[in-house]
Amino acid sequence: MRLSFVLSEIGIGLRRNLTMTIAVIVTVAISLMLVGAGLMLRQQTVDMKGFWYDRIEVSIFLRGDITDAQREALRTELTGNPLVKNVYYESKQDAYLRFKENFKDTPDLVANTLPDSLPESFRVKLINPKQVDAFTAQITPATPGVEQVQDQKRLLAPLFAFFNRIQNGAYAIAIAALLAALILVGNTVRVAAFNRRRETGIMRLVGASRAFIQLPFLLEGAVGGLLGALLAIPGIVLVKLYLIDELIGFGNAGIAGRTLSWGETFAIVPILVVLGLALTSVASLVTLRRFLRV
Repeated sequence: MRLSFVLSEIGIGLRRNLTMTIAVIVTVAISLMLVGAGLMLRQQTVDMKGFWYDRIEVSIFLRGDITDAQREALRTELTGNPLVKNVYYESKQDAYLRFKENFKDTPDLVANTLPDSLPESFRVKLINPKQVDAFTAQITPATPGVEQVQDQKRLLAPLFAFFNRIQNGAYAIAIAALLAALILVGNTVRVAAFNRRRETGIMRLVGASRAFIQLPFLLEGAVGGLLGALLAIPGIVLVKLYLIDELIGFGNAGIAGRTLSWGETFAIVPILVVLGLALTSVASLVTLRRFLRV
């Protein structure tokens, strides 16, 4: 009997404040989708860092007027460096062949590039890629025969910074949307409490407990949070398909090494459901304590 009464009260409350309830659900859905997008971007960025940092190489481009003695001295210095795992020498001809392979889809560029225009270089693989800064502090353009030192970590840093900015932006917008959702939940519960003040008064007179009187209002907020979290799932799927797979992975994990799996994506859903239920329930409880006198 009590359960049926609570359920009927929830249905009545949702119907009476249908417009505000829909607004709550939509706002919660948008905010939770953004939270999920931020979590997905964070995990994807961590995976990309792990993938690329394990493959970081340092390219040491040599001067055009380098002597044989300087080249061999540099080779000896590199192979004897305790930070270095292996050293690969790339001649101008090798560099040109690799250039043609990399840019085979732009034949005009290849045709206008002379074999001698590309510098010879040493490509260095480190034992621990995290020590790239320590290594590049030892080998600099001031080293005899060295024109430029380029490490892939510096090339990748702007990319990771870009994804971090997107992630932080998603979190910022999500926080603003969640605050709006909390305000909407509070107003919805407040209006519901005002509309049902007569029923509430009768329940007090017949000896209903405080918890029993507040339960329908709390569950109304929880229903809005749950429906909002469920509505956020299609948004998470779209983030996976178009942001993670297509934009970051170029459809084939091109720059990402690998993209988030569907299992990892849907593992975020329980977090969003719990967050939606918790936030709306807390907002309802705070509002009831302030405006519903039992």
